[in-house]
Amino acid sequence: MNNITKIVLTGGPCAGKTTALVKITEHFTGLGYKVFTIPEMPTLMSQAGMNYLTKNEDFFYEGEKATLQLQLDIEDKFTRMAETISRPVLIVCDRGAMDISAYMNPGLWAKITAECGTSSSELREKRYDAVLHLVSAADGAEQFYTTANNSERTEGIQLAREIDKKVINAWTGHPLLKVINNHENFDNKIFRVIKEISSILGLPQPIVDEHRYIVNLVGNLPEGCMTSQITQTYLVSEPGSQIRLRRRVDNGKIANTLTVKKLLKNNEMVETDRTINNNLYESMLQQADPYRNKIYKERHSFIYHGQYFELDNYHKPVNDLMILETKGIIGKENVKFPDFIKVIKDITGIKTYDNYNIALKERQI
Repeated sequence: MNNITKIVLTGGPCAGKTTALVKITEHFTGLGYKVFTIPEMPTLMSQAGMNYLTKNEDFFYEGEKATLQLQLDIEDKFTRMAETISRPVLIVCDRGAMDISAYMNPGLWAKITAECGTSSSELREKRYDAVLHLVSAADGAEQFYTTANNSERTEGIQLAREIDKKVINAWTGHPLLKVINNHENFDNKIFRVIKEISSILGLPQPIVDEHRYIVNLVGNLPEGCMTSQITQTYLVSEPGSQIRLRRRVDNGKIANTLTVKKLLKNNEMVETDRTINNNLYESMLQQADPYRNKIYKERHSFIYHGQYFELDNYHKPVNDLMILETKGIIGKENVKFPDFIKVIKDITGIKTYDNYNIALKERQI
């Protein structure tokens, strides 16, 4: 079978997906990939006469079930087409199956998935290789928010923000869920999309230092904040390389990721990620680095004014450390610190606070 990678491009309203799809097709076609783009199914259904705001419960149910069935059918057909192609194939879904769940109550969604012979777990964790969530312009980039480029979009800014959070919650649990910030320059947002997909495809990407800070929590975390338990194990590796196993548990759902960082001859560090199943995860634990402890931490992930943050509260091997990391801040863009966070120290680029060094059994912090 050919090398086929299937990703979901999702996000809240007015997130930039349409532009991103064009750039993705242009960029990866130029690298020799055959790129398929699966259209947004609810938009096609709406244009054909489906009314997702109907008060008719039976009509709504049948329409949503049809939307899911068509989504799965068209994805499967393009996958079979991809299997006939000799070069690598990238399938990009303009929204995926779990997006549909964000617009209904969990009970109704469970009934629909059961009738379609599937489940949230199957659709979220196993169907797609990665999920890229583009944050809505309604959160942090309001000056760019518009309904003019989509006749089916009628929501206001506040509702758009709520939808954005519901969509990201629907996908939480996928091992390669990447959240793409709003940026002061929209081109930077597209750059991040291309960079993340390149890493997913196994094309080594230069590591850009994320902004990291030692902080204290001085208020309540925002509503809709996603909390997960993370275990990180570093494996024995060659000099100049790091191999990390990560197990992330969200609401009982397990996701495993293998990350390899390698130092090139020009002193540039590159990184690749891939998901692995539970059997391979357990097997690879046998290669754990004896000079490093496992890291146990609780992660709180949230969007604040259009920027994505991860707040890690360490339990082992340290238990008095809380690190806030921004995701995707480029160049000299301003960090919009949450008002419930007190910054103690900027540790961006300080290797002592890298997880790889925190894990050392003899360390100095």
